[in-house]
Amino acid sequence: MEAANLPPLVGQQFDDIEQQREAAKLGMWIFLATEVLFFGGLFLGYTIYRFTYGQIFVHTSRKLDVLLGGTNTAVLLISSLLMAFAVRAAKLDQRRMLTWLLIGTALLGCVFMSIKGVEYHKDYVDHLVPGRHFEWHGADPHSAELFFWIYFAMTGLHAIHVTVGIGIMLVLALLAWLGKFSHGNHNTVEIAGLYWHFVDIVWVFLFPLLYLVGHR
Repeated sequence: MEAANLPPLVGQQFDDIEQQREAAKLGMWIFLATEVLFFGGLFLGYTIYRFTYGQIFVHTSRKLDVLLGGTNTAVLLISSLLMAFAVRAAKLDQRRMLTWLLIGTALLGCVFMSIKGVEYHKDYVDHLVPGRHFEWHGADPHSAELFFWIYFAMTGLHAIHVTVGIGIMLVLALLAWLGKFSHGNHNTVEIAGLYWHFVDIVWVFLFPLLYLVGHR
């Protein structure tokens, strides 16, 4: 097919828009696979230490705020629902609805980060941040500090991913308002949705592993 005859939404290296869409999805799935390997290493490390220092991990987990963590879980699940509706709105060419759903997803991401900030501040006040000022009045303070090292590493990296996702959603909302995703050009929204759902799934695993281990 000659480049001049291609629809404007299709890159010259693709035969049609469907091939372009499948290539973009494959690229995102490959990226997410590398993210699974990255977080998988962290989960594996947590699991090893969890069985090595089981009892102390139970005690330290009780210092985490289950209510805040549970609220954040609900916030992200609702944001995933909005993102799914946003993809549907993009496919149906509903520009206004798509814009507001993307904004709503970003706002819920901001709510998540705000709650996480409150929780981090509470940990700081309670001297649970690993380092010179870490305080643990129970048994085995070194293992307790190890738990919080893992906690801050995993939740901190997740928070970075959420922050990136918020930025993506806001940019997409602006583009949607400008009508950039009309006439079947919804691939970008769909790809962004895969990323956002992945971020939510990671938290769904983090919450029980970190917050609920001491609340059996």
